[in-house]
Amino acid sequence: MVKNIACVEEECVDWEGKSVPHGLLYVPGPGLCSLCVCYHAEPMWCKAIYCDPPYFCKNFRVGDRCCEFECLDPPEEKARYLERQRLRALILSGNSSAPLHTLGLNGFLLTVAVARLVGTLEGKRPKPEYDKLLSDPMLKFSGLYQEGCSDLYVTCQILNDGVPLALPVTTSYKAFTNRWNDLPRNATLAMTIYDCAGPGKLMVVGGTTISLFGKHGMFRQGMFDLRVWPGVEGSEKTPGKAPDRGKEQMQRLAKLAKKHRNGHIPKVDWLDRLTFREIEMINEKEKRTSDYMYLMIEFPSVQIDNINHAVVYYEQDGDEMYQFRAQADIVTVPDHEILQENLVESKHHRLARSLRSGVSDRDSKPTAVERDQLAAIIASPPGRALSADEQDLVWKFRFYLSSHRRALTKFLECVNWNRAGEVRQALAMMQQWAPMDVEDALELLTPKFTHPAVRKYAISRLQQAPDEDLLLYLLQLVQALKYEDYREIQDEYTRISCGREAVYSDAEGKLLQSGQHRGSQASLLSSAGFVTSDLTTSIHSRRSVEATTEEVQIESEPVPTGTENTSIANSNVYNDNNNEANNEERLNLASFLVQRACNNPSLANYLYWYVLIECEDRDVPGRQDAAIRNMYLTVMKTFSQTLAKGNADHQRTRSFLARQQVFIDKLVKLVKTVTRESGNRNKKAERLQQLLADSDAFKFNFTNFEPIPFPLDPNVTIKGIVAKKASLFKSALMPSKLTFLTTEGIEYEAIFKHGDDLRQDQLILQMITLMDKLLRRENLDLKLTPYKVLATSSKHGFLQFIESVTVAEALATEGSIQNFFRKYNPCEAAPYGIRPETMDTYIRSCAGYCVITYLLGVGDRHLDNLLLTRHGALFHIDFGYILGRDPKPLPPPMKLSREMVEAMGGVHSEHYHEFRKQCYTAFLHLRRHANVVLNLFSLMVDASVPDIALEPDKAVKKVQDKLRLDLGDEEAVHYLQNLLDMSVTAVMAVLVEHFHKFAQYWRK
Repeated sequence: MVKNIACVEEECVDWEGKSVPHGLLYVPGPGLCSLCVCYHAEPMWCKAIYCDPPYFCKNFRVGDRCCEFECLDPPEEKARYLERQRLRALILSGNSSAPLHTLGLNGFLLTVAVARLVGTLEGKRPKPEYDKLLSDPMLKFSGLYQEGCSDLYVTCQILNDGVPLALPVTTSYKAFTNRWNDLPRNATLAMTIYDCAGPGKLMVVGGTTISLFGKHGMFRQGMFDLRVWPGVEGSEKTPGKAPDRGKEQMQRLAKLAKKHRNGHIPKVDWLDRLTFREIEMINEKEKRTSDYMYLMIEFPSVQIDNINHAVVYYEQDGDEMYQFRAQADIVTVPDHEILQENLVESKHHRLARSLRSGVSDRDSKPTAVERDQLAAIIASPPGRALSADEQDLVWKFRFYLSSHRRALTKFLECVNWNRAGEVRQALAMMQQWAPMDVEDALELLTPKFTHPAVRKYAISRLQQAPDEDLLLYLLQLVQALKYEDYREIQDEYTRISCGREAVYSDAEGKLLQSGQHRGSQASLLSSAGFVTSDLTTSIHSRRSVEATTEEVQIESEPVPTGTENTSIANSNVYNDNNNEANNEERLNLASFLVQRACNNPSLANYLYWYVLIECEDRDVPGRQDAAIRNMYLTVMKTFSQTLAKGNADHQRTRSFLARQQVFIDKLVKLVKTVTRESGNRNKKAERLQQLLADSDAFKFNFTNFEPIPFPLDPNVTIKGIVAKKASLFKSALMPSKLTFLTTEGIEYEAIFKHGDDLRQDQLILQMITLMDKLLRRENLDLKLTPYKVLATSSKHGFLQFIESVTVAEALATEGSIQNFFRKYNPCEAAPYGIRPETMDTYIRSCAGYCVITYLLGVGDRHLDNLLLTRHGALFHIDFGYILGRDPKPLPPPMKLSREMVEAMGGVHSEHYHEFRKQCYTAFLHLRRHANVVLNLFSLMVDASVPDIALEPDKAVKKVQDKLRLDLGDEEAVHYLQNLLDMSVTAVMAVLVEHFHKFAQYWRK
């Protein structure tokens, strides 16, 4: 359809008689204009006219809502064309007279109309299958069955994070007439294509989206081919620029074309024409072979004074000027000597530590300021590293500090152990120093002290500790063996075994043993002389053939008895002709522990089980280093042979340990059999009782066996299990509650847990026991209940059973904790009707466990792992989360629930104030003993304790932070007071407790 239309009127007048800019004529009916050339059958805005004279209408149909025009200007009239382009930009801006300056404010203000946004839709639409036509016969009248193209229309909408910002625009005119203000940076344009699916029905052809701004915040310009997702409306889930698998050329070429348009690629006229023609052919080919349709859209370009401009995302105060330096004040230059020795500092260090300075340092006295600095250094926690100035200060006044026992560790930290002269002075000074406490000597066994003389000095101080104290540190001392010299341990075993086992060294000097098939559990104490042959077929295959043969030979030798023969046996063990000097020279931690364990059956019991668990061969990621395991095996064999060659008491201890191992192996077999049984808990409990009573099931009589010290508590000698009283707990692993019969006729209840690693519980209970004894030394008895825990393997172990009920059960059955106490300890004359001793025990135990669990960072606290005894003692169980870990959100610093406070009479009662006083006193006392606690944790950093293994370098720091050693006593009390207030008023803890109760209810 071609029309030559002459100019009829000079200006466009709308149906109201108002003048409007050319190109924006609202025509009430058929009308003519030399600039607009609008010919429509219904009123509409005409906005797609950019040039004159008359146009050809390429796509005109009567009653249609839009036309497409083609400019007939002669190509050579470039000046007129540029003028019309300028007029076009002004018309589109909505201002035909004023120039276009401001493009955005406070976000993005879209003042540029988007003309001819939607272009063409290319691709193939699959027709519906026959079953869909049968279910909906009206589909055959849809646009899919039209001759030619369907009558489609497009819906466009602006989205931000999937939320519409304006009403959708639905038009076949393919022009935006809306103006959007304050568009956000991540605004997207969503387009949906619809087709007629029958009378009054619409069918979604597909949808696509594209962000209005590019990744650099520039409003998009130019043409884009957007992938149309079939059958879905345009949303955040239909990205138009998603790559089509195997059709990546379109995306790559579009990016190159954008670089060319932005001037990043040089423009060569003849080459550009060839290139863009080839690009069109490639795009057409990929579109035809693609399974998707592609919608071509065009964003406008902005020209002002014939210069292309980019519309950018503009924020408020975005044009504010900021001053900056063109050149930095500090210039970074490479320093090739940064990792080399500083000659000045090295010279100063040597002069300060020289022998000549020793004469003057001997009589040096610190000033008042220096004395305060030295006091602060000595009082600092063990883990804090000393600065160079602090080290020089301690070295300078070493003679002055030699009378201070706690200053020795700080002095040894100042020594450069790579300088022989300095080491000689330090070792001589160490012998003159006042003997340090046993608790401080533990620090000398940590990895930071490697010199043999220092470690031997620490062992000499441990020799002064009684067995009771040594038992408190035994778990950590076994871990400290990892930092000993493995050669010394191997040499000691070779000497004791009379050289029967050859020793080899690899290229790195690590010791290798000749036995290639050593048992993982190292039940080296078992032999034909003490136990039956059943031990050789242990379920863990713990004995190696070589070790068994060797020990049977040793056991078969006659061992003399009596005082005279004992000395002969000891001479065979040490082979040193009673030379104490040689014994002192060979002193190491392993031989010290073996020597003390041989003389104390309790120490021997725990040493055996602590070392045994380290001998396990763990076939899991992060397993123990082979050299460390071989070292523990060597310690175990040394311990075994020392007992075997000792006196009658030593041999009896060895026999007990061997029979303990057999008992544990048989018990593990029995528990595994019960676990594999089908049925509920009651049926499994019955099966447990049957197997315990059956002496033929495992060729072991559990109800009556030869008396042995109980591994959990060697002071108790057991001789059987009461089968009828065995039961299983209600939990996932169903641990067994066993009642043992002692030689004194008393029943001893314990829990045997299989399938769980108890080493973390073992560590926490050891720390609670230690803190309890430290507080008792300060005359503070907090009525704690440090029950015993022993891990006999990484998969099973024993726990002492304490007759008690959970706080949750006491509240459920009695209504309150006071009612529970009143039921078992009534006293009408006393406050609350409860015996004063019971209330005192409850208050003290609450205070003790609040402070201790806070210091150890015990998590996952709820009323089901807080237990109450009838005598008023409260204690915690289940230490699966420590050092600040907690599975619950926002846990309080301490577990101090409303029910626990109400049992004291409320926050305003005298008992609650007494509780707070006990908390303050316990916190201050434990802060004064911080060194021993931190030293023990320092020795556990390489242990296989789960919550320590997560962040071993931060374990000590976590405990140190809880102690707040940077505060004075008064400040520490205020700090703890705030923690108590936070714990009492914690809201999240109450909500979590309710959720826990709900979960427990549904489990039951």
